[in-house]
Amino acid sequence: MVHEQSLAILREWLPKKFLGASCRIAKMHINLEESYNPRSGQYYASIILAALERHAESVEEERALGVTDLDLYVPNMNFVFGEARMPGRAAIISTHRLRENTRYGGEQLFPERLIKEAVHELGHTLGLGHCKTRSCVMCFSNSLEDTDRKGRDYCENCLRKLRGDR
Repeated sequence: MVHEQSLAILREWLPKKFLGASCRIAKMHINLEESYNPRSGQYYASIILAALERHAESVEEERALGVTDLDLYVPNMNFVFGEARMPGRAAIISTHRLRENTRYGGEQLFPERLIKEAVHELGHTLGLGHCKTRSCVMCFSNSLEDTDRKGRDYCENCLRKLRGDR
């Protein structure tokens, strides 16, 4: 189950940060049984992403962003904040670890983290890879510190790629 707070934040900020995109929230039921790993207590992000992609195709969505409170992982990583097809039409983010350590920075860190990870994963759907510019939202986050350090926006180089100025 996703907290309404998370969806409200994304409804407000995604159109401002994701190149004027419209944002429609739709609830979707995914069978999580096959994605659950009982050893780690986590969910395999790629399986959930594939289900989200099938849903996006069936309703002809331009982009689909799944938001979950589940703890996600992919092989060879302890966890992920999100995953996306690059390029593609679907991305998923998890709020599970974005809420950690909020006592050190207050609750204001959660909305920032949520927006950054959503814009990051949606950037992958547009074909952007990870960026070496540490302040760019497309910089890889391996920890909350990485997420907190980077900005909400695409750097000039990533914006050029989005405009096709390669």
